Amino acid sequence: MREHRSGIGTEHAYRVREFEAFVAGAAGRLLHAATLLTAETRTLNPHARTLLTAALAHTYAVWGRLRDEDPYDLTRRDLAARFARTARRYRTGRGGVLSALHPQERLVVVLRLYEGVAEEQVGALLGLPEARVRAVCARSVAALRAASDRDAGTAARRDAGTAA
Repeated sequence: MREHRSGIGTEHAYRVREFEAFVAGAAGRLLHAATLLTAETRTLNPHARTLLTAALAHTYAVWGRLRDEDPYDLTRRDLAARFARTARRYRTGRGGVLSALHPQERLVVVLRLYEGVAEEQVGALLGLPEARVRAVCARSVAALRAASDRDAGTAARRDAGTAA
């Protein structure tokens, strides 16, 4: 009986170490993606941390059943799905880089441009046709460029005013 229990304990310990190694390697990038999604700043991102914690908890819960599936991809999909379900909470940005975008636009931009997920996969995850994903991404990039140009113009005028 003891041998059986120690075998289970050893297997559990191995599973925990394996998951901890995954988190150590992937959590930084996943937290950055979550921070971009919630439009928070890198230093003040409680909503992003909550989303990531829930996604990692889900990944841990199914860790023993993962076979050929990439745990990073699974966690990223869960993170994106959780964000999409709760997007109304993140309608207004909190000062993050993507705060000028609507939550769905942020989700598309993060998945497509930051994570490099294919349009067809983003469409499948969000229930959108590929062409719609492409259009949302293009419109979002244009909006970010326009916001960047406005910010640069404002900064140039401010600098010109202080130099005079």
